[in-house]
Amino acid sequence: MTDTTATPVTAAATVDALRGENIVKRFGAVTALDGVNIRLGQGEILGILGDNGAGKSTLMKILTGFHPQTSGKLFVHGEQTELRSVDHARALGIECVYQDLALANSLSIYHNMFLNREIVHRGPLRLLNNRAMRLRAAECLEDIGVHVPSVDLPVEQLSGGQRQAIAVARAVNSNARILLLDEPLAAMGAREAGLIIDLIMRLKKKGNLSIAMIMHNYAQTLDIADRIMLMQRGRVTYERDSASTSVAELMDIVRREYREMRTGTR
Repeated sequence: MTDTTATPVTAAATVDALRGENIVKRFGAVTALDGVNIRLGQGEILGILGDNGAGKSTLMKILTGFHPQTSGKLFVHGEQTELRSVDHARALGIECVYQDLALANSLSIYHNMFLNREIVHRGPLRLLNNRAMRLRAAECLEDIGVHVPSVDLPVEQLSGGQRQAIAVARAVNSNARILLLDEPLAAMGAREAGLIIDLIMRLKKKGNLSIAMIMHNYAQTLDIADRIMLMQRGRVTYERDSASTSVAELMDIVRREYREMRTGTR
């Protein structure tokens, strides 16, 4: 017998992790973002594509609370929000891993995992609780499948892919619900990129993390992301499920834009 009982759909099931409506950002006379709409679904991976100057980094800085938007609305887990600072965004579960990774190379892996968020002993001296940080760092890395010889190793002894993995793990360890990645595969060979791609896909399977990635490589993005959006000159010019588009289609859009710019038809 077929069960025809409808399953109730809760409001939480349909609320996006992050949404921006008509986001505008001006720096003096320069308009960096011109009415950008962005949507990141719960547990989704969104790939943000575009050339240099398209507005991707400016958008990322707004979503992390680094810059306020000039106009437009932001919603975090369905609640309209004015992000006052990076710390405010972090308090809402938004974490970003930038290209420079912000790691202290001379410090150990576990110290980097708790950089500026150190665990300290109780008492007036507030001494570092290295044992607790070491244990929690190892547990976090094990949980998301990042393998290193020892969390006591200084970060400077790690490969580029391992460093990127540690930066991502630090964000996850901070109870991130929305993870923003700025060119996570930049300047990596195939093996290193594969390590990070595997990590991103493992994080997706956990289901409690929504990920937006700034990317340049179209093929890699279509392989990883559930959905892509293409930015050009501060606007979103194309958005579609990854399975419904192709590298050739994206390249055609970019070439058409360049031709129009050269001929002055836009």
